[in-house]
Amino acid sequence: MSAKRDYYEVLGVSKSDTADSIKSQYRKLALKFHPDRNKSPEAAEHFKEISEAYAVLSDPEKKKLYDQYGHAGVDGKYSTEDIFSGARGNFDEVFSNFGGGGFDSIFDSLFGRSGGFGGFSRQRGQDLLYEVSVSLEDVFRGKKLEIDIKKNIECKDCNGSGCASGTRPENCSSCRGQGQVRISRNMGFSTFVTVQPCSKCNGQGQFISKPCSGCKGTGNTRGIKHLSFDLPPGIDNGDYVISGEGDSIQHGQNGDLVIRVKVQTHPDFKRDGADIFYDAKISVVDACLGGTIEVPTLEKPEKIKVEEGTQPNTISKLKGKGLPFMNARGRGDQYVRLVIEIPKKLDKVQKELLEKFGQTFD
Repeated sequence: MSAKRDYYEVLGVSKSDTADSIKSQYRKLALKFHPDRNKSPEAAEHFKEISEAYAVLSDPEKKKLYDQYGHAGVDGKYSTEDIFSGARGNFDEVFSNFGGGGFDSIFDSLFGRSGGFGGFSRQRGQDLLYEVSVSLEDVFRGKKLEIDIKKNIECKDCNGSGCASGTRPENCSSCRGQGQVRISRNMGFSTFVTVQPCSKCNGQGQFISKPCSGCKGTGNTRGIKHLSFDLPPGIDNGDYVISGEGDSIQHGQNGDLVIRVKVQTHPDFKRDGADIFYDAKISVVDACLGGTIEVPTLEKPEKIKVEEGTQPNTISKLKGKGLPFMNARGRGDQYVRLVIEIPKKLDKVQKELLEKFGQTFD
C-alpha cells in the first residue's frame, strides 16, 4: 500500500494558512472532485484523500497532533471514522453552501454506506404507500400520474437544519462531535471498554441550541408534496418504488414511496403477461362457409379470416397486437378465439332447411 501524502500538500496549503483559507481551498477541490460532479475513475480517490486531509486540518486538536507527529500522531489515536465524525460541523458548513448534503452526504460518498459512525446507523424515514388503479388502455399507452402526498417534508424556514435563522448546530461537548462515548469499567485486573451513543446529543454528535420556530428543531414539518411521474407501458399489478420520496427525518435517510398498481378487469380482453385474449362470436353459417370478420384490438379494429369448416374454439393470432413489453422493445400478441353461436330458437322454415341439410349426409 502506498504511503499517505502530506495533508498540506494534498490540499495545496501551508501550516501558516488560516482555518478560513484551508476551508476555502478544500471547498474548491471538493467541487472539482466530488463523485456526483466528476465521473472520472480517479475522482472518488482524490475526493477521499482531500476530505481526510481537511477533516484533520480543520480540527484544532487533530491538526496540532499532525503538526507535531505527522500521520503517526493522528492514525495512532483515531480511527478513520473518528477522524471524519469529529469534523462533522466543518463538513456541514462547507457542503450546505452548495447543496452537497453535509456530513451525512460526504460519509456516504466516501464509504458507500449510511452516515452512522462507530457502529450506530442512521435513522430512516417511514415508507409511504399510494394505491392507484389503471385501465388496460393505460397499460397499453402508459400513464402520467399527478398525485399529492401528505408527508413529512423539509422545513422551509430552516432548510431542514432545525436551527433558527443565522445559527447552526454546535458540536456536542460530551462526545466532542463524535456521537459516541467510551465507557471504561475496571473488572479486577482487567479493564473493559464499551462504546455507546452519547446521551446528551442522542448519538448525533451535535445539538441545536436555538431551534427553528417553524419545526421546533426537528427539521421537518407536515405538508403536501406534489409528485409527477410516469407509469411505463406494459406495467402490471404490483408494487413499484420511488426512492427517497417517503417521509423525511432529521439527520437520517428519507423513506421510499411505494406505488401499488392494480390493473382493472377489462370487459372484453383478458391479459396474460404481454399477450391478450379476445372471444369473437361467429354464426354457424360463417363457421361452415367461412368469411372475414372484424375484431377489436387496443389500437383499432382488425380483420381476420374465418376458414370454411371452422371448428369451435379455433384460435387465430394477431402478431404484435398485444401489450408492450415493460422496459423492452416489442409487443405481445392478441389471440382471438372463435366461439360458434348455436341458435336457441328456429322458426319453421329454418328447421326445414336444417333437416334437408342433414339429409345430405345420409
